[in-house]
Amino acid sequence: MSGHSKWSTIKRKKAATDEKRGQVFTRIARELSIVAREGGGDPDSNFRLRLVMDKAKQVNMPKDNIERAIKRGTGELKGEVLEELMYEGYAPNGIALLLATLTDNRNRVVAEIRRILNRYGGKLAESGAVSYLFEQQGFISAEAGEGDPEELALLAIDEGAVDVNVESGNLEIYTDPKDLQKVKEALEAQGVALTSAELTMTPMAMNELGESDTFKVMRIIEALEELDDVQHVFSNLFLTPELVINYEEAQT
Repeated sequence: MSGHSKWSTIKRKKAATDEKRGQVFTRIARELSIVAREGGGDPDSNFRLRLVMDKAKQVNMPKDNIERAIKRGTGELKGEVLEELMYEGYAPNGIALLLATLTDNRNRVVAEIRRILNRYGGKLAESGAVSYLFEQQGFISAEAGEGDPEELALLAIDEGAVDVNVESGNLEIYTDPKDLQKVKEALEAQGVALTSAELTMTPMAMNELGESDTFKVMRIIEALEELDDVQHVFSNLFLTPELVINYEEAQT
């Protein structure tokens, strides 16, 4: 079982309270539209759509907003034409970055990403320069509640989980993408409260820096996440909850 917390996991938990509600809704609406366009508007036959709908419900996105976003994706309503693009780059000290974007203007998004990277000492990279350092996985975070977290971890492994971290009654579970649905449904059948279930890009190795250099990378990641067209920022930065606390205290 994994003994470390990943940057994306910690940021995901933080995002629920720190990001502006409107920005969260906009990002999820765009994601709903794109997955509905690619796989259809029926969540029973489009598992990725069901995952995004679950995410929308977790942040209390209104039902009407969810339905409109899906209809824009299926063409029932008119809407912006979005492209799903992945950009690659480096933060200071060679930290690898993958930026998942949804945009209606690729010239705008690449200019904004380049501006942020240049400002903070990073740089854009060519396609393939850092993507080989990551692999796509399913990710689930859950609260064990009344259940035994170790038993739930073993259940997840039996259903196909490849990496499980248990800490203070919380579980972080990584799966092969094809096994995400099976593991998710097995946990839900046990009454486990899932706080997240989605596809993510996981670094195959983490890069650990000193605190000062870690903070520099955290600042550039946060600046990139503020861009409207950026859905997710993945990195191979090693990060602990203690570092997050220290970083937040340093910003006040």
